[in-house]
Amino acid sequence: MARTSTAPDHPEQPIPKRLWKVAALSGMASYLDAALIVSIAVNLAIYRDHYDMGVWMAGAISAIVTGCIAVGSLVGGRLADMFGRRRVYNLDILCFALGAVVITLAPNDIVLLVGVLVAGLAAGADLPTSLAVVSDAAPADGRARLVSFTQVMWVLGIVVVIFLGYVLSDAGMTGARIITGHLAVAALFTWQLRARLELADEPPDDAVEAEAAALDAPRGTALRNVWNRAALLPMAATFLYYVTWGIGANTFGQFGTYLLVTVSGASQSLATGINLAFLPIALVLTFVFVRLADTPWRDRLFYVFTVVQVVAFCIASLTAGALVGMLVFFVLYQISNPFAGEASYKVWSQLTLPPDTRGTTQGLTYALSRGVFAGVAFVTPALMEYSVSLLLWSITLCMAASGVAGVYVVRVLIRRSPDAAAAPADLGATRA
Repeated sequence: MARTSTAPDHPEQPIPKRLWKVAALSGMASYLDAALIVSIAVNLAIYRDHYDMGVWMAGAISAIVTGCIAVGSLVGGRLADMFGRRRVYNLDILCFALGAVVITLAPNDIVLLVGVLVAGLAAGADLPTSLAVVSDAAPADGRARLVSFTQVMWVLGIVVVIFLGYVLSDAGMTGARIITGHLAVAALFTWQLRARLELADEPPDDAVEAEAAALDAPRGTALRNVWNRAALLPMAATFLYYVTWGIGANTFGQFGTYLLVTVSGASQSLATGINLAFLPIALVLTFVFVRLADTPWRDRLFYVFTVVQVVAFCIASLTAGALVGMLVFFVLYQISNPFAGEASYKVWSQLTLPPDTRGTTQGLTYALSRGVFAGVAFVTPALMEYSVSLLLWSITLCMAASGVAGVYVVRVLIRRSPDAAAAPADLGATRA
């Protein structure tokens, strides 16, 4: 019931440069999403001291950014399906820039929360919309590569923010403002480029018809087309994978630096340096994933690296956050994450969800998952203070559950699915 190119009968075709441009500009949604979350994480200890925050206020800021991304994903994906993905695609990036400016200039923690609210909603709205835009423009045998390239941008967002955090670790609140200020500049620059992008408003109807038929999915954007087997089964499976994997990834994304400082005893500079040192590994391996995304190796390597990932969390748990154990954890985690992480979720979702409601359905899985992440983020600082071991072992169990869910997606939704008809030569984007 899904389009898949995991076992193509012909050599991979080169993807036109104009479509890589679409993927890069769409990938800025992932860049800004990751950069926003990690910037809050990197700056959290600074915000805590500057605004004299308590432990619950620190948790609330992290919870709000994740919760707003959840709400934005739900609403933005639906609006994109109803009123045009291109229209929402251009508007939400501008709203993000506004929120980033407010965060940067916030004089107190209340204004900071307002900025986080606006930026989080806009980032969430852009996630399912931008992925749907890439899918609409992509050829059948290049969709996974183009969609997975957005994950390169996601990792790049983390790398840039942690690098800035490391360089500016002694700059206090000034450094924090520079980090979030670069988000506003990046969003405005992306908005300008997206506005000039020559991209078809909708994919060719015959291509959508062929894909919908292959997925046994009804046509149209009505909500009733979300509540049927063609949509519900892949939604449920990809949600279960993403929510269980994301509890671990989101916790370390938001609180990794905080944990190293408050539990492992590292300085702010050392904590950001540890994160930064291992991120180039993840960036290079994410490029490898992109190269393999339309081949059988994509899902074969998932089996291997989901085990490596669980082992990494077991080591962190067994050492209760000790610095040596965390160093081993970060090495294994950064090696495994590109092949058993959010990139897999993005590709699987775009290959299995119905085309007409792709924004709505992926927005729903994003929203529900991020809502869970927000709840976990709210209690994480207090749980970390109560028992680091309990926190780490709970996350380890979640990572193991994500592996089980991922195996189901590969073996049932992908492996047993009939191939869809290839997309026509008109790939949905005109030459710039």
